[in-house]
Amino acid sequence: MRLLTSSPRTRAQLADALRRKSVPDDVAERVLDRLTAAGLIDDEAFAQAWVQSRHTGRGLAKRALAAELRRRGVADETVNDAVDALDPEQEEHTARALVNRKLRSTRGADPTKRMRRLVGMLARKGYSPALSYRLVKEALAEEGADPEALPEPPPPSD
Repeated sequence: MRLLTSSPRTRAQLADALRRKSVPDDVAERVLDRLTAAGLIDDEAFAQAWVQSRHTGRGLAKRALAAELRRRGVADETVNDAVDALDPEQEEHTARALVNRKLRSTRGADPTKRMRRLVGMLARKGYSPALSYRLVKEALAEEGADPEALPEPPPPSD
């Protein structure tokens, strides 16, 4: 119960905590079932809130959000439902805002280096290479960089 008072947790996180406390599996399962029935554990609500919070706050893309949820023990179907609720336009808007914010700190650097840094930043946040290259190229072109002089994206990996 103490873990639930600090922040929402997934069923898997609570099961791990009970295991670390040497609570027998059958007892832990009954406790978790009662907490779920009481509405204190809701992996779907947790996943939805997590996606919105981390996308808005940290700018994470669907891929990164899904990986974080899976690390927290959320079931694949629940993860997929939560990240599918994120609108592709919203995701692109967030990526564009990240690029524009980071663009200022790279001014004066070589365009190729800027491209690499900005695309790398988006990649670490889980954005696809195609989207990342397109948005960075557009942003650099808006600043006056010659789009033809910018490096092309690497071919997609299989």
